[in-house]
Amino acid sequence: MLGYIFPGQGSQKKGMGADLFDQFPDIIRQADVILGYSICDLCTQDRNNLLRQTQYTQPALYIVNALMYMQATQKGEYPHIVAGHSLGEYNALFAAGVFDFATGLKLVQKRGELMSRTSGGAMAAILGLNEEECTEVLNRVPSHTISIANYNSAKQYVISGTQADINRVQPYFDEIENITYIPLNVSGAFHSQYMSEAKQEFGKFIQQFSFSEPSLPVISNLKARPYRLSEIAFNLIEQITHPVKWSETVRVMQGFGDISLVEIGPGHVLTGLANRIQQEFDPIRLSSEEWAWQETKTAAPLQPSSSVKTSSAEKLGSDEFKQAYNLKYAYLSGGMYRGIASKELVIKMGKAGMMGFLGTGGLTPEKIEEDIKYIKQALNQEQAFGMNLLHTPDKPEKEEQNVELFMKYGVKNIEAAAYIGVTPALIKFRAMGLSELPDGTVVVNNRIIAKVSRPEVAQNFLSPAPEQLLEKMLKTGAISHQQAKWLREIPVADDLCLEADSAGHTDGGVAYVLMPAISKLREEMMEKYKYRKKPSIGAAGGIGTPEAAAAAFLMGADFIVTGSINQCTVEACTSDAVKDLLQQINIQDTAYAPAGDMFELGARVQVLKKGVFFPARANKLYELYVQHCSIDEIDEKTKKQLQERYFKKSFEDVYAEVKQYYDQAEIEKAELNPKRKMAQIFKWYFAYSSRAAIEGIAGCQVDYQIHCGPALGAFNQWVKGTELEEWRYRHVDEIALKLLAGTVKLLQLNARKEWGS
Repeated sequence: MLGYIFPGQGSQKKGMGADLFDQFPDIIRQADVILGYSICDLCTQDRNNLLRQTQYTQPALYIVNALMYMQATQKGEYPHIVAGHSLGEYNALFAAGVFDFATGLKLVQKRGELMSRTSGGAMAAILGLNEEECTEVLNRVPSHTISIANYNSAKQYVISGTQADINRVQPYFDEIENITYIPLNVSGAFHSQYMSEAKQEFGKFIQQFSFSEPSLPVISNLKARPYRLSEIAFNLIEQITHPVKWSETVRVMQGFGDISLVEIGPGHVLTGLANRIQQEFDPIRLSSEEWAWQETKTAAPLQPSSSVKTSSAEKLGSDEFKQAYNLKYAYLSGGMYRGIASKELVIKMGKAGMMGFLGTGGLTPEKIEEDIKYIKQALNQEQAFGMNLLHTPDKPEKEEQNVELFMKYGVKNIEAAAYIGVTPALIKFRAMGLSELPDGTVVVNNRIIAKVSRPEVAQNFLSPAPEQLLEKMLKTGAISHQQAKWLREIPVADDLCLEADSAGHTDGGVAYVLMPAISKLREEMMEKYKYRKKPSIGAAGGIGTPEAAAAAFLMGADFIVTGSINQCTVEACTSDAVKDLLQQINIQDTAYAPAGDMFELGARVQVLKKGVFFPARANKLYELYVQHCSIDEIDEKTKKQLQERYFKKSFEDVYAEVKQYYDQAEIEKAELNPKRKMAQIFKWYFAYSSRAAIEGIAGCQVDYQIHCGPALGAFNQWVKGTELEEWRYRHVDEIALKLLAGTVKLLQLNARKEWGS
């Protein structure tokens, strides 16, 4: 197992973090805003020698430690247990999801500011004496007010007191052979009674913050025992005036199991101490009760109550992804077509700290515009939302029209769905949100999450915009030369969503195959194009239980995306009749059918088969289309069956409706091509079956086209016997939080099995 230890004040040095700042531009911008100065300049230049001053040292170390931690987790190196030395404890708590990066920085900034105000204090390190011997020497000094501040190892202690007392005790230690007395270059008597005023002020400041339950054990400086949620504020306040029990902390971590301790921060001070402690002391093995760092013990994955503790869920997924989209949770809901992923669904997700995509496919521009206005009015600027952009190869103008609409209303996030290659609409959306920092870094404001299920499609989105397409758009004036230059430096998509076997358009992919293959491809593309930011990779398809979500995160998913389970919620904009059907399904109750929007191409969608005839009838229509060149070639018996049972009207009546939908140019092409005309008539059934389902048209249930994957069947089984068994009690945000909470508990349970506690 892996344990991370984070260093505190004293490990700072000029140049620290220099190789990290460019990797995390969003974090650095956030830090600069909070601090009011450039953290990069402070750490790399330190022109005014500020890095030694406590009020600057502490934020700088916290930031560099945090960046090194995020770099490690990007490589999949997650710890099982964490601790930090003094200031480093804040990084340990950040790593355990107790607070986010910004909250930790605000706390550390205030801590450093308050501690720097106390003057006249000093500290010194004593090397070569054990605790009893050190205390004995101090007791020989009359009227001193010195205390031990750091218990660093069996024969290394740090004492803290007034400058006069620190100077006064030095001769008592110097007269002892084979010991070393080192006055430290600090500005105060840290971890002593002289920090009482700072402690009181910090106690007032910390009250404005709330904290989350640790997602993994954090060993405290104060007690050398795992943090509990109820102790977080108390421990951080008391830590200011109490000693750091570092040797005991390391012994507890070593008693956790077969653990390797890795120092995350500049320097190797703690690494040396840990090695020494391991040689000097036996591990401290706590009982299983003492390891129960959480306030509540592991329970069943789902409880009937609607109240769920979700704090630890904030730690799941990529911190960089969440920060980029301003999310609390690495959880998205996909844009189900024809507005099934409704404006109400999107708003619920945004207000819960997640992001939902409006299902724009099949909606009119007027309806999309109306929904965008509604969403923007309901959400504040800090709450995220996005729009689905569906590829329409036969009508590229639809994509262009939607992109114009998105840019008009400042939509910053889109979910690119059903794309095989890159289109001008995607490039235009990307280009119009680009700018540049003084150092040449391209800033992306219009973000694209591309849904992919094949490596060659993923490669298209992980590459810069195709040169041929850029040249074409330059000639037409669609983009500027400056925009073209920026587009050559970044991938087409910020992030990828790997779509395994899912509802709607699907290649029936397997997540366990997709994730490692595309992750490897990402690394190759990063190396090839030298991108500054690593695209995140999310998982979609088949996620309806904590087990599925846990598997996705364990495989390295930076975020997850759900779809089918959201269609059977109060917020989904489909009929009650559809939800009644979906509520009853199991994992075997779906099938594949032709996709109406890509009928001629043979694309497939996954749909509900239980209680409906749609998949069988849709597949029959496609077989007839492949086998014949016109409707006239079909035998009379089959034609009668289609008109009476499928269409419930004649081909002539169907075609009359079709002509009202298509423009004149399309109709003229159909008149000249009987096979094309047959396709248009058959595609009418797909539009009709979809509308019948969404509107819940009575008497048409057997023809309902309901996009759905097996994830919903798994979800139904998971919530069976709870309040969520009935869809009228299912809300998209509550489902998400319960799913994440169940995922955390499952991961913790598995981890505890590994620990043997």
